[in-house]
Amino acid sequence: MSGCCGCCSALRPRYKRLVDNIFPVNSEDGLVKSNMEKLTFYSLSSPDKLDRIGEYLYQKASKDINRKRYKFVEIAMEAMDNLLQACHAQTTLNLFVESFLRMVQKLLEDSNPNLQILATNSFVKFANINEDTPSYHRRYDFFISKFSSMCHGNNDNIELRDSIRLAGIKGVQGVIRKTVSDDLVENIWEKQHMEKIVPSLLFNMQFGVNVMFVKKNMLASGDLTPVEDATVVTPPVLAEEVLRELVGRASFGHIRSVLKPLLTHLDRHELWVPNTFAIHTFRIVMISIQPQYSYTVVETLMQHLDNNFKSSPKTRTSLAVVLSKIIAIAAGESVGPSALDIINNLLTHLRTSVSTTTEITPEESQYQEALINALGEFANHHPDYQKIEIMLFIMNTVPDLSKKSKGDQMLQNILLKSLLKVGTQYSTTSFEKAFPASFLQPLLKMARAPHDPTRIIVMQIFQSLLDRHQNEKVLSTVSIKPYAALSQETPSRSDIIFTHKYGANIMQALIDSMALSEKLDSLTSSYNTAALLIVEMACGETVQEFLLFILGIQQVATTSDDLSNIHKCCLHIIAIALLTLTARVTGINNLLEYAQKIIEDRKQEATYLLPPLLDSKKSNKSYNLNLPHLAIDKMALAECLQNAGMDFNRLQTGVPYALNQIDNPGHRHSWVESVSNHMTHRNSSADLTAYNADADSISSSPGVSKKALAPEYTVDAMKRYLAEPPESVKREQQEKQKQIVRAFRESDFEDLMKRTEPKHDVIQNRLNDLFNSLSIDNKTPQNAANQNEKPIYETNFPELFYY
Repeated sequence: MSGCCGCCSALRPRYKRLVDNIFPVNSEDGLVKSNMEKLTFYSLSSPDKLDRIGEYLYQKASKDINRKRYKFVEIAMEAMDNLLQACHAQTTLNLFVESFLRMVQKLLEDSNPNLQILATNSFVKFANINEDTPSYHRRYDFFISKFSSMCHGNNDNIELRDSIRLAGIKGVQGVIRKTVSDDLVENIWEKQHMEKIVPSLLFNMQFGVNVMFVKKNMLASGDLTPVEDATVVTPPVLAEEVLRELVGRASFGHIRSVLKPLLTHLDRHELWVPNTFAIHTFRIVMISIQPQYSYTVVETLMQHLDNNFKSSPKTRTSLAVVLSKIIAIAAGESVGPSALDIINNLLTHLRTSVSTTTEITPEESQYQEALINALGEFANHHPDYQKIEIMLFIMNTVPDLSKKSKGDQMLQNILLKSLLKVGTQYSTTSFEKAFPASFLQPLLKMARAPHDPTRIIVMQIFQSLLDRHQNEKVLSTVSIKPYAALSQETPSRSDIIFTHKYGANIMQALIDSMALSEKLDSLTSSYNTAALLIVEMACGETVQEFLLFILGIQQVATTSDDLSNIHKCCLHIIAIALLTLTARVTGINNLLEYAQKIIEDRKQEATYLLPPLLDSKKSNKSYNLNLPHLAIDKMALAECLQNAGMDFNRLQTGVPYALNQIDNPGHRHSWVESVSNHMTHRNSSADLTAYNADADSISSSPGVSKKALAPEYTVDAMKRYLAEPPESVKREQQEKQKQIVRAFRESDFEDLMKRTEPKHDVIQNRLNDLFNSLSIDNKTPQNAANQNEKPIYETNFPELFYY
């Protein structure tokens, strides 16, 4: 019998004998290494036998699985792995891979978790092999489903459960690596695959977030040391790594395939409230995604917010908070229309929130604040020029002031708050850039709004854009004392030009704002804006404008009949406080002394005209305001400027800013107007009867008249010219011009010829010599002329042609 078996064994194909020899008699001994080397050498020398070797190994492993001989199954799987690693460059590897995948599937189908883990590890090794030949017929549906189910393993043994989950995550990672790089195989981005892979990864990650917070608390309390925390890879950590890899490999057309199941998972498991895990997940997505596609994540999340408009305010708030946390990452890659599109979507959500609720509840208010914070975070990561564009865009969406309904007022406030959020992120360098006319005009219109909260928000916007030296908190209280820690810098030429151009409009709007309400918060915000304006722009060239502004505030308090006595007292207090601040900022001591004199007089007679501001709710007294000697005097201010050696004409002749005055260009003062008032305008029509020797000359200095010089440049002539009054010089010049004109009009032609005839005949003599030489040359024979011809460089030109 033994001889017969030996004979039959000798008749078997060689590859089967080589495969049989790698298995030991005792399974505990493991793979026979020497025989495995023989099988590998045979496979490399005869690659056409690879498919048969793989099929035979699969059949032996299947029998062993059925007989529960798991050690031999492990040996067969190890042999498959070795052959795969050694022969991966062979062109016939595809046939062997089919047998390999059938064996992996056979092991995964078994209920033994150790075999599942073994099969998964083999599949991961296969996934890391770069195949040279494409495969057209492979499908990985089973592996995606099986590995995803392993990710949800719930074995009672925690260590075994974690091992199965780790194997499932590794398998998913292997499928991703094998399919993403090969366009000819299964399209892993299809919906049915992503709906299995993404939730499986998130399921493991959400346990990791909870463990992470527990460990942080344990580390803080000292129960866990950092060394103990440095453990092996856990399912949550590996799942996060695989999600990063999946998102990083996604192209523009596939990123939504990942995001949709992600959002669905968060919805089904109610992971938005609290939103710790949602924020963590989306941060991973934003960091891992290719930068040019980050806008897609923001857009998808906004669409999801649209779909949840009927959800509870807490859910919408959590969504908005997640948006605010990730939107900053996308801001760096959003330019032009995409940036404005995000802003428009956020503003649309704000308008929807206001329009769908009759009363703003605390939860709804939190939702609106979250949207505003998202808008601010988005704008903060843009350059300043784009922030201006965003502010302009928001301003154009604010409802008109003519709409006075409660809903419109709420919407105005919400949109202005969002505008303020952007303004606080803007770092002003030039007021001309921060306040373009298209933005400043509607903002000034809003400053005159009848609704107090609206005006206060507008003032806060002005303060955020005006405050270049962080003085807003310092100037938040009305005071006549020196402000501590006041930072100041001399205005630039650009700021001075801006003040001359738009300062009048801003100050008129501030006066209107102060006159609209006597509430302390409204008056204080207006004072803060005016004080910042003075600190940033007041100097010797602009001080007159600010003094007229202060006089205008006082004039409103004096002449307006619609204001209460307390309101008028507050305006007087603001006027003297701004005057004191202006004097200190500009360094004009005469002005400061005058302000101090008024303050001392008021301390004696009317302390209610000095800070702090009066509260109408706490004071019901009747105050005497008919005290003209305690008011700021216009002529006294002009005298202070004159004594300081400064220009005071604008203050002396100008009119203080009035209440409800339309922006009037006449109030805008510039050096061009002052020069034009002093210039002597030339007559555009030429007078033929007057000869003007300087008719074609233009004065290079505006406002300076040109003096005529004396005809003789001697010492006596210059003394006489300087001693003579200008009128006599003008009369002498006019008389001389009349004589010349009369001579040319009335004299005969012969007299004019004699008067203009030169006193010597040099020119005539030279002409005679020239004509004589020409006549001599014509009489000379041509041959003689040729013989006597001189070289051109020896010709002596007549003196007539010398310059």
